Amino acid sequence: MDFNKKAIEIIEGVEHPAINHSLYNLGIIKSYEVNDNNVNIIIALPALNIPIIDMLVQSIKQPLAAINAQVNIEKVVMNQEEMQKFLAMEQSAWKGM
Repeated sequence: MDFNKKAIEIIEGVEHPAINHSLYNLGIIKSYEVNDNNVNIIIALPALNIPIIDMLVQSIKQPLAAINAQVNIEKVVMNQEEMQKFLAMEQSAWKGM
């Protein structure tokens, strides 16, 4: 499997630790770009001071680093529409930590 396909598989497959969905499906991984071994990701969060922010960032960075990706993550706050979608998915798939 080539690097780009593997990186995309990793990015889209990272699971949220407390919600039974991937970060990508939840809209937390808002967008990404894979270019050679450089991976740029924008993550959208309900707030920038959530307690598990470092855990979420590491859950994305670690598997990508394992395939020698250079990872850059930018953090932004969810807009109202993104927040509503996230909260509905969170409520229906909460598994706890």
